[in-house]
Amino acid sequence: QGQLVDSGGGLVQPGGSLRLSCAASGFTFSSTYMNWVRQAPGKGLEWVSSIYSDGMSTSYADSVKGRFTISRDNAKNMLYLQMNSLKSEDTAVYYCAGIYWGQGTQVTVSS
Repeated sequence: QGQLVDSGGGLVQPGGSLRLSCAASGFTFSSTYMNWVRQAPGKGLEWVSSIYSDGMSTSYADSVKGRFTISRDNAKNMLYLQMNSLKSEDTAVYYCAGIYWGQGTQVTVSS
């Protein structure tokens, strides 16, 4: 049974940075197209970013382009999301998702 475990969320001031991590197990992570998806309070799911299995191609929502960077380490079965220049509107629960979904990690951007 595959599993994804998200971590790295927290409270950060506007303009700050966080790095989210997602640990994969129980499936062939290195062959899996992976995503970060978020859900802000009272809103639906929003796609944030995707990365191909080899890490060579990435894509981003316009709302995070230039501020967030997705990456992966297939040797460690890890997915990352580096978030810089955070804004209050980035406050959400962030999920890594592929074949499976992580449990989510809360990111709160507030002064």
